[in-house]
Amino acid sequence: MRFILAMTRLQLAVAVAVAPGPPGSCSTSTAVRRPPRHISRCRGLLPGAMSVVAAAASIHPSATADGSPPQMATTRLERGSLLVGGRELLSQCPPEVTLRAAVADAAPGAAFLGASAAAPSSRHVFSLGTIPKGWRWLSLFKLKIWWMAPKTGADAAGVPAETQMLLLEKRGNGAEDAGYALMLPALHGDFRASLQGSPENELQFCFESGDPDVQTKDAVDAVFVNSGDNPFKLIKESIKVLSKIKGTFSHIESKETPANLDWFGWCTWDAFYKAVNPVGIEEGLQSLREGGAPPRFLIIDDGWQEIVNEFKEVDGALVEETVFAERLVDLKENDKFRGEACKNLGDLVKKIKETHGVKYVYAWHALLGYWGGVCTSSDVMEKYNPKLVYPVQSPGDVANLRDVAMDSLEKYGVGIIDPEKIYEFYNDQHSYLSSVGVDGVKVDVQNVMETLGHGFGGRVALTRKYQHALEESIARNFKGNNLICCMSHSSDHIYSALKSAVARASEDFMPREPTLQTLHIANVAFNSLLLGEIFIPDWDMFQQA
Repeated sequence: MRFILAMTRLQLAVAVAVAPGPPGSCSTSTAVRRPPRHISRCRGLLPGAMSVVAAAASIHPSATADGSPPQMATTRLERGSLLVGGRELLSQCPPEVTLRAAVADAAPGAAFLGASAAAPSSRHVFSLGTIPKGWRWLSLFKLKIWWMAPKTGADAAGVPAETQMLLLEKRGNGAEDAGYALMLPALHGDFRASLQGSPENELQFCFESGDPDVQTKDAVDAVFVNSGDNPFKLIKESIKVLSKIKGTFSHIESKETPANLDWFGWCTWDAFYKAVNPVGIEEGLQSLREGGAPPRFLIIDDGWQEIVNEFKEVDGALVEETVFAERLVDLKENDKFRGEACKNLGDLVKKIKETHGVKYVYAWHALLGYWGGVCTSSDVMEKYNPKLVYPVQSPGDVANLRDVAMDSLEKYGVGIIDPEKIYEFYNDQHSYLSSVGVDGVKVDVQNVMETLGHGFGGRVALTRKYQHALEESIARNFKGNNLICCMSHSSDHIYSALKSAVARASEDFMPREPTLQTLHIANVAFNSLLLGEIFIPDWDMFQQA
């Protein structure tokens, strides 16, 4: 039997360069469609809005090619051009675009881009201008609703929808004359920003709440801009500054590190998928011990919970179409974990710790309980005031790759827990798991929250409510900060993570698709440029030979 080994703390030195690529090229070898034309432009902008000029002085560490004094590291908007560190980053900026100094001692040249529209809306798309020749960029964008991927290019048109980090490089006559600019679409109030290109070769930012009733006409502090001569230092310093200004998330250096990261581990997913069972878990642990690699950390992944599929006979739908719409009916383990092999989940956890030397056991659950949320007719779930809602995806998400799970949830709905009851739900779930010896949780399907904001104050407000409740429950019920966040690459979650210290860094490892292994490693390396400043990146799994 082959098993998948969960990667723990992995100290890899990854040399990452902003590689040039043709416009529209995608490093994931996956075709990415441009945003539909109907979302590419925002009409009715204020024609006479004043541009706000922000300039902050500090010595730029790069010397010019001719030996002249270095440029001052300023960010300013003047005569339709955005200048960073003495270089023109954007040209033909519309008059509606605004710039405000970030006012941060650690990054005196940093600023926020914004814009104003003529009328309020829950979703705006503003043009920022175009990227002049000589710049090349690395984008980290949401290829699927759950996951980011890298892409490189040179012109504005090639920037994919749902870009959450844009790192730009411009070289002079020599390597030492390279300059870097960083653009981080941020959260502001109940709104979330993202970058995208247009067929007209404009760089745009989208500003959306995810709730038709949550509207604004002013996109304030939407895109954080900073510059420097070292891209790694630039990203680190910018994330630290942004976290202090926004106050909604924390840099990884200020977070508690889970103790299990120091131990080799095994996740049950690719060995069993949802067929995980006590006998298989023990056989797997024994096999790894006999092979000289005894795990000290175990994740019991999807397959242990009590769920129900309510749709087998609905509209003659195939069972395969409804798998992702299955819902949670109880907080305790299912029948597979109550029988001859073990009396209950607690009995299994005790046995594997005592017999196999496992120090830490995590259990999997989705942010909403299960993929399709909770069963609204369940007696156990009634206390959490659940109701059935139907996800609405952002145009940016469907502009890239659709996901089969979201297709299922859009059709069959999600059983969402009342946001005012979500802490109670997490506390009940985690207190039970803790009582039977489980040490922490891997929480999956997190980005679904961005599709459920209508009627709940928007995607940002709902995500933050759930995320902070989750973190508080973890702190109360487990001895350490024992949480792995997964399927959580939306900036709604990333910039709401005050305590969460570990997050999956890429799409799943695919053991049956060997050609994807190189892409998997590349994805986690590039994604970690951003995620690694807020979380310890979980590189998912690897295959035992």
